[in-house]
Amino acid sequence: MQEINLNSWEEFEEQIKRLENNRLQQESASKFLYRGQDDHTWSLLTTLEKNWQEEEGLSLKRYHHLIFVVKPQIESFTGVNWNILSYPDQFEKWLNENDTLMPDAFGCSIDFQDTYSYMVYLRHYGFPSPFLDWSSSPYIAAYFAFRQVLRRKDNVSIYVFLESASPIGLKSGCSDKPYIYRFGPYVRTDRRHFLQQSQYTICIMHNGEWQYAPHEDAFALCDTDQDLLWKFNIPYSERLKVLRLLDGYNINALSLFGSEESLMETMSLREINLRDREL
Repeated sequence: MQEINLNSWEEFEEQIKRLENNRLQQESASKFLYRGQDDHTWSLLTTLEKNWQEEEGLSLKRYHHLIFVVKPQIESFTGVNWNILSYPDQFEKWLNENDTLMPDAFGCSIDFQDTYSYMVYLRHYGFPSPFLDWSSSPYIAAYFAFRQVLRRKDNVSIYVFLESASPIGLKSGCSDKPYIYRFGPYVRTDRRHFLQQSQYTICIMHNGEWQYAPHEDAFALCDTDQDLLWKFNIPYSERLKVLRLLDGYNINALSLFGSEESLMETMSLREINLRDREL
């Protein structure tokens, strides 16, 4: 990972243009993903890592059991039915059939698509998830970086991720190393996924069984065949300038969440922080 400290929002835009020009010159088919975090000292952690307190990693099998047992309550409250792999029968069968080809299985297995849809829904509504969420838009990532009101003066971070062009089976070398897999945008799920131009990554490894692993363990390998990551630190003092710019592009809480709570957040930002008039 390359970490770069910037002095302004304009410097970030220049960096993005430079990276994009380099990508086009190399004729790379992969496209950048962006993730904003409102504290530059934070690691790249999934919400599952933040909530999982046990020292041992969480296996794919155990996590699927967790999301399977909560499904009836979620369906009762939302009125939406999710046709995911049943536990244990269907999921264990799928896991066994794909044990030696697990990274390929996520993208190639039709059986997993409904489960992916359900996992995306859970991620957007706060259930601990192994998905690290990204956006295909640097401006949406910037909104999430600058959204929160912080009392201290510090930096926010925007991560830029570029997937390796190497074939899936060559990226991690062997299954006992952490491996990052990217989930694309094409899935039938909650509208927030589309409003936020979302894509996701997971990090997995085989340690006796397939389990989720920290993303930073994979990036720390410094493998030339692995994916590329940049971290841009931008002063928090740029916040209102950036949020004003983004609101002009209609990137705000309302456009990204579409709820009554996000309406109130957007109206308060406009009237209290961004309005150029006396009260």
